[in-house]
Amino acid sequence: MISGGAGFLGSALSEELLKLGAKVTVVDNLSTGSIENIKHLMNNPRFRFIEADASEVDARGYDYLIHGASIPSPDDYIRRPIETALSNAMGLLNFLKSGKRVLYMSSSEVYGDPQVVPTPESYWGNVNPIGQRSCYDESKRFGEALCMAFAREKNVSVRIARIHNTYGPRMDVSGRYARAIPRFIIQALKNEPLTIYGDGMQTRSFTYVSDMIDGLIRLMLSEYQMPVNLGSEKETSIIELAKLIIKLTNSKSEIKHMPPFPDDPRRRRPDISVAKKVLGWEPQVPLEEGLINTIKYFKEVLNVD
Repeated sequence: MISGGAGFLGSALSEELLKLGAKVTVVDNLSTGSIENIKHLMNNPRFRFIEADASEVDARGYDYLIHGASIPSPDDYIRRPIETALSNAMGLLNFLKSGKRVLYMSSSEVYGDPQVVPTPESYWGNVNPIGQRSCYDESKRFGEALCMAFAREKNVSVRIARIHNTYGPRMDVSGRYARAIPRFIIQALKNEPLTIYGDGMQTRSFTYVSDMIDGLIRLMLSEYQMPVNLGSEKETSIIELAKLIIKLTNSKSEIKHMPPFPDDPRRRRPDISVAKKVLGWEPQVPLEEGLINTIKYFKEVLNVD
């Protein structure tokens, strides 16, 4: 069972697990996910979709439970802080109560604005617990704490993936959310200014979706129960990303700077030594190649030449 399975990552994970022969049940209340992402899976006899909140479904009887339901966009979770906090925690609680193996899709946001870069899993974080981002950051941190509490007290088998910025086909094309890559691609295809929040010198580590799915499945099937960073070791500034997307789309767009998001981390680069050693995993798809694939998808969906 996958919560948030109609979302960007959840749908890609569902698709890959079906290819591997699994039976997959997706639970999604469609607050950020889309039926379009899983429509092509509906006729598969090993696939089932339940439109519901992850906290409300019967999660018993499944071999693997994956909690991915979340509101991942900064502007969106600042608008909906209560729903953001609860989506990261309550659905997970329901899954953990089942007593089975649970994979929690956590986030690099548990590190806040890290003072140690590259950032290892042993770093405890630098997070504002009452800031506008805290509804997301702290709920992800609480989710990890909840996983470990159930592991220690109830012997639940848990896996914790600290996911770093992931991109690729099936990212939202509506422009509703302020995630950098889809926003930049949409703006570039329309020859509109690419809006950067802050000076653009903040960095992120962008990971292509196929690499992330591979890492998640490897972690789920492993016996390792401590948090694992999954992300690219290549650190890219937001302004560098914007310029690359303008180049790849052959756009006439310029760059427009907007006020920064509150508590926006300045740097993001994971230490993936644990993933390499325990999972035999590291990203394979270079940023430019992944962006070309993603731009192609956006062009097809938006019907842009």
